Amino acid sequence: MNILIIIPSRFGSSRFEGKPLVDIHGKSLVKRTYEQALKTNLKAKVIVATDDDRIYKHVQEFGDSVMTSSEHLSGTDRCFEVVGKLTEPFDIVVNLQGDEPFILPSQIEALVKAFENPEVEIATLKKPILNSSELFNPNIVKVVTQKNGLALYFSRHSIPYIRSKSEDQWTSTNHFYRHIGIYAFRANLVKELSQLKPSEMEIAESLEQLRWLENGYKIHVTETNFVSPAIDTPEDLLTVDNFLKMNPEMI
Repeated sequence: MNILIIIPSRFGSSRFEGKPLVDIHGKSLVKRTYEQALKTNLKAKVIVATDDDRIYKHVQEFGDSVMTSSEHLSGTDRCFEVVGKLTEPFDIVVNLQGDEPFILPSQIEALVKAFENPEVEIATLKKPILNSSELFNPNIVKVVTQKNGLALYFSRHSIPYIRSKSEDQWTSTNHFYRHIGIYAFRANLVKELSQLKPSEMEIAESLEQLRWLENGYKIHVTETNFVSPAIDTPEDLLTVDNFLKMNPEMI
């Protein structure tokens, strides 16, 4: 399979402006994400998609970047524009969030492996939730799946609701999963997915994957046991420092 990994990256952010260019132990956040993508055994083409000239020029110093429209509402929409600009044929398109500087190459590989099943249209990842602070944090997206691995629903709310137990008992009596926001698509679906209009559930939860579910597309979810620290605010850089102290091999 010919694999294309696209890293959407924008400078403007209400919580952390300029995040892609922030220095993390001598490398920018976007460069670290790019390098992690290159470490896979997929022989994939890797491109950063941005609407900012500063990010574009920075990435050109070490890799490939493409300028995209500033009108996109989501990173996936930005990825779809890049696919439309390329003349090379690809089988699978991976949307790797630009703020995933410590994503494991094996996680990207596991995501792509799902497409060995010809029925898989879209794939993503999930990780078990083990504590209440994650479960009840609306910034951590939750997912429930069918027994065959297909997503039933994604939500910022804790799902499912455990009626017979107090909330402090939920994680010890039921399985919960957080969604890890990396997606892969069959390339022949990209055009039709890009033409879908925002849906009611998507707008309510501010989760683009609900648009695909509402329109009848199937999302296959693969389980992983690793999640890298989220970088949403400048304060999260302290969490990253602590993470790297515990995982010095990732510096």
